[in-house]
Amino acid sequence: MPTTPPLAILFDLDGTLVDTAPDLAQATNALRAHHGLAPLAYEKIRRQVSNGGSALVTLALDLDHKAPGHDTARQFLLDAYEQAVAVHSQVFIPLDQWLIEWHGNQRPWGIVTNKPRRYTEPLLAALALEPGALLCADDLSVKKPDPEPLWEAARRLGVAPEQCWYVGDHVRDMQAAKAAGMTAVAVGYGYISEEDDYQQWPADLWFEECSMLVDALNAFNDAA
Repeated sequence: MPTTPPLAILFDLDGTLVDTAPDLAQATNALRAHHGLAPLAYEKIRRQVSNGGSALVTLALDLDHKAPGHDTARQFLLDAYEQAVAVHSQVFIPLDQWLIEWHGNQRPWGIVTNKPRRYTEPLLAALALEPGALLCADDLSVKKPDPEPLWEAARRLGVAPEQCWYVGDHVRDMQAAKAAGMTAVAVGYGYISEEDDYQQWPADLWFEECSMLVDALNAFNDAA
């Protein structure tokens, strides 16, 4: 464990801070229904959520991202998602209560996500989340695993990168955190495919359950 308490916490969004899989699963199965197909099991969809809309289209219709019709199907899925972006989504428990206390103590935190802003902002508004820094996929010319979004988030929070934790549920999150000089925190409760082992990612810390992450954050908070 790092010995210096973090001054700021940065989170990936989907599968790390917020459980968005239920609403994305609904959109994925809406695409299936549009093509006359039976719904897929929720857990099967959940494991692909962090890989984005194109991966969900491939899962739903077995269409490679270069196949004819893929882009149209992806837009259908995203339109369906945009209409119901925060119906069932919620902050992971007990991270929800921890965040209220951290925010209430005016401690800096932010979100760096590869989710486009048009879907991110309505989701955060519905959940009453107000990060001090928010970097979305379309805010800069690059996105994770490039470190620039993480650096920009740290700049906006007024904190040096080495004083930040970046928490994520995908290997690209760890690659971005390492490249940015932040403490890379991998979580195993997110949207991880069956063939992936998050404990093999290039992280500094690994937490299987959300409660374990919160326990570690509380320990550092108490020491700060």
